[in-house]
Amino acid sequence: MDTSSIHTDLAIEARELYKEGSGQEAPGVEVEEVDAGDAKVSRVNVFNEIGSKNMGKPIGHYITIEAPGLMDNSPNYNDGVSKLLTVELKNLLKLSDKSTVLIVGLGNWNITADSLGPKVVSRVQVTRQIFQYAPMEIGEGYRPVCAIAPGVLGITGIETSDIIRGIVDRIKPDVVIAIDALASRRLTRVNTTIQITDTGINPGSGLGNYRTPLNYGSLGIPVIAIGMPTVVDAATVARDAIQMLIDSRNKRGEGSEGYQFMDNLNEEQKYSMIKEVLTPFEANLVVTPKEADELIDNISGIISKGLDSAIHPAMANI
Repeated sequence: MDTSSIHTDLAIEARELYKEGSGQEAPGVEVEEVDAGDAKVSRVNVFNEIGSKNMGKPIGHYITIEAPGLMDNSPNYNDGVSKLLTVELKNLLKLSDKSTVLIVGLGNWNITADSLGPKVVSRVQVTRQIFQYAPMEIGEGYRPVCAIAPGVLGITGIETSDIIRGIVDRIKPDVVIAIDALASRRLTRVNTTIQITDTGINPGSGLGNYRTPLNYGSLGIPVIAIGMPTVVDAATVARDAIQMLIDSRNKRGEGSEGYQFMDNLNEEQKYSMIKEVLTPFEANLVVTPKEADELIDNISGIISKGLDSAIHPAMANI
């Protein structure tokens, strides 16, 4: 099944699309799922070129934390998700005591649904300046951390990758951690799912707006990407609504020829049909919850806390 037109940044959704089209697990891909109580952790390992082609994702590790309780903004639940994020990040980062970390908040701080990266950067603990100018003031269990929210091409006139490459060349960090808002194919995963990967990131790829990637190949150092889907496109919303209607009518035994026709289509066919209907509007419409401001503010705190605990051992129990 050709899934290239279905917008998603999540590896678990690429895996779902492959299974829906083929009825089997993608060759070249290993999957581990862990029940974490009120959350679920999925680890997808794309380990060869065959798996990369099947998934449409680079070779590497993709860790997803699905936490539907984030919508309720419970402090105890949020702390638990932060701790899960810390554990998974530590496994990917493998930092030495003197490693320097550059945190990059991708996105446009003027657009709520795209402001996750800049908001996380505004809340993380930056320490590199203390190591440089007042090393005696820094306690044990901290590492040099610097952070930047470089904006987007439409604001700066500079490709984000060029900005980050210049900073990397100048300060020579050991690793880059990039945070960005993602796109999902499921409404239920918007603002409830965190993905971590060691393959870097292609800003805007989930909505078909491909920029120069930030990865080991472009920067020469490891790049860890953290993201959360904050939008789905309009065709996805329409497809889900139609499927819910089909399921409801079938359950009540009220199916009709028209509904049966739609029910016989696969995911990609339904999506393509709806996309064709929306094409005359000449716009790529995306949808985000009306509570997006509050949700993204809460999530930025969860991610920043998880980051701080993973990077600075002294903050692990704060």
